[in-house]
Amino acid sequence: MAHFAKISSSGRVETVIVVSNVDCGDLEFPESESIGQAFIANTLRLDGEWLQTSYNNNFRGIYGGEGYSYDSINDVFVAPPMIYPA
Repeated sequence: MAHFAKISSSGRVETVIVVSNVDCGDLEFPESESIGQAFIANTLRLDGEWLQTSYNNNFRGIYGGEGYSYDSINDVFVAPPMIYPA
């Protein structure tokens, strides 16, 4: 399964969806990303910027979950800061 994160205009991950490997051409990242993006836009009819993220942290640093940020300069996802109770 391929995971795709929707990136807001401010670079935050809004949501993550799962797309079948078949719908990504049964290819590995990075080749699978553009096919998956086309599937999301044309078949699922979802708008916005969708980037593939790795559940196993195989690319783009870490898994880009909801609330994470995307650093476009370094092409990695960044975890939100940890808030510890006082």
